Amino acid sequence: MEIMTIRHSGVNTAMALLAAACLACAAPGRAAEAVPQAGDDAEARMIVEKADQVRFPADGFQVDVSITTTGSGPSTEVRKYRVLSKGNTNSVVMVTEPASERGQILLMKGRDLWVFMPDVSQPIRLSLSQRLTGQVANGDLARANFAADYNPKLLRSEKIGNEDFHVLELIGVDRSVTYQRVHYWVREKDFWPHKAEFYSLSNRLLKTCRYENYKTMEGRKRPTRLVMEDALRGGEQSVLEYAGMKLRDLPDKIFTKDYLKKLD
Repeated sequence: MEIMTIRHSGVNTAMALLAAACLACAAPGRAAEAVPQAGDDAEARMIVEKADQVRFPADGFQVDVSITTTGSGPSTEVRKYRVLSKGNTNSVVMVTEPASERGQILLMKGRDLWVFMPDVSQPIRLSLSQRLTGQVANGDLARANFAADYNPKLLRSEKIGNEDFHVLELIGVDRSVTYQRVHYWVREKDFWPHKAEFYSLSNRLLKTCRYENYKTMEGRKRPTRLVMEDALRGGEQSVLEYAGMKLRDLPDKIFTKDYLKKLD
């Protein structure tokens, strides 16, 4: 499922991009934004929508993300990004560190995703499920819109410590979403996301995520630390830390392929 990692420049990057481009050309067109189906669990959909609002503002905003990845060995990798997002459907992800990779940009419109590389003349289409870095897929950073990407069902209530949580199952609306199935724990009293389990099309558990360190950003408490752990290889994890969130008036022209070179 993971075709390439956007992290190296030079010949290897160019070859990987050409391979991704060939696969993209062969893939069928993406579906439009999801429309709630008649069989949707209305309460479950409301819970997911409110949890989405906790994670990120619905209005245009900017946030800086640092991703620290550790494996079974002693090595640690730190990468930094700036994300511009509008309406949970359009986003731009810019590499800010390492300095050698500045100029690499992801553009998401709906569930369509492209990468712009300074040494490649045209943007290359990618999938949301492809690996960005460590345990983080492109869609984890570029698109966090569970309400539009999944058909939700409320499975049960569960007590963790002294708190009550909704436990939901989210099924992807089509194969273009980042994960095909998600189990999602959301605190009942305030709709704070607590944790998630991400599954493949074959129902294999791929990774888990914990939502931690809630702090006030742009008017409400939001998780500023996400811990993503590989369920297949123990000891491998990526920690995403969010900082510097601020609302921004982002014109639609920013979210176009022609505008990518103008972003800084």
